[in-house]
Amino acid sequence: MSQQSRSIVQNAWKAFASHDADRISAVFTEDAEWLAPPGNATAIALDVPSHMVGRKAIARFLAEDFPRLFVRDVTVTFHEFHADGERVVVEETMTATLANGDHYANDYCFVFELRDELIHRVREYADTARGHRMVFGGVPS
Repeated sequence: MSQQSRSIVQNAWKAFASHDADRISAVFTEDAEWLAPPGNATAIALDVPSHMVGRKAIARFLAEDFPRLFVRDVTVTFHEFHADGERVVVEETMTATLANGDHYANDYCFVFELRDELIHRVREYADTARGHRMVFGGVPS
């Protein structure tokens, strides 16, 4: 199951990169959740929730909202995939050009929980202070 779980998550990243809402939606359970750090720079800059519930909300964010902030040159460098049963941990670095033309780079860790070969929950971890510096040029108060 671990290799299959790893493949499911690797294919999901390909769907995310497509910015195709239907393709993205297809990798999530209907009641999926994406939990990012509260007050993270992406959520603040895009005025979106840091806790998304439902495959439609997650697909809309990845297909429509995310590209409004990270406008080009989005590159994800995967460092590790750790799979154990229906849980997959992904360590990565994402770089991109922001809407204001500035460069963005931050490290992330994602914990994917699968159910019935679909993503049921994503817990996102990142250096939120670095994210704020990259997006807004300062550290949050």
